[in-house]
Amino acid sequence: MGIKIRQAKVADSAFLAQMILQSSRAGKKDGVFDLLFATNDDATILKRLEELTQTTAISHCHYRNFLLAELDGKPVGTLCSYEPRISNKETFIKALSEIGCSDENNALEVMYICSFKLNNRTLIFDFMEELENFIDVGVLKVLMQKSLLTARLKGYTIAQTMIEIGSLESELFYKKMGFRVVEQKECALYKEKFGRSGMSLMSIEF
Repeated sequence: MGIKIRQAKVADSAFLAQMILQSSRAGKKDGVFDLLFATNDDATILKRLEELTQTTAISHCHYRNFLLAELDGKPVGTLCSYEPRISNKETFIKALSEIGCSDENNALEVMYICSFKLNNRTLIFDFMEELENFIDVGVLKVLMQKSLLTARLKGYTIAQTMIEIGSLESELFYKKMGFRVVEQKECALYKEKFGRSGMSLMSIEF
């Protein structure tokens, strides 16, 4: 059975939470959600992320923004796409408030310190992840192809993504799909918290 791509549903929230956490850590000990929820306990973070995917506020973590890849009827990967005019910092703060999360340790400052000025008519890709056992079966390529096709049908001409500087595998994958690095930001605070020097903005026009 081949890879099937479908829109994520509320029932997928637990899997989405797993992929969001995996993506945010990206090989690091701590990711933004470890900092935001002030814990390294996976069970606690996953529970909060699961709640975050279902809030009334449509943040970038909301399940409606995700496509899900399935193989043999089981979820194996995700790709999130959202409009920055809708799923922005303000929306994310509202979503956090809905689940009773306050930014007591200024995690949002760290999270957004390396952010870029985005065009509101640009589609943003995030949380491109797959289960470890499915790395070589083309899950991410199919997810990306479907997402780009959907973006075209919706009238978008530019899609962008933000990756950490030094994430060589992610950068190589995006370049193979036609993306290029258009801007980089190095931030001392980000490096202090996560050991990565900052963020790269990659873009594709179609």
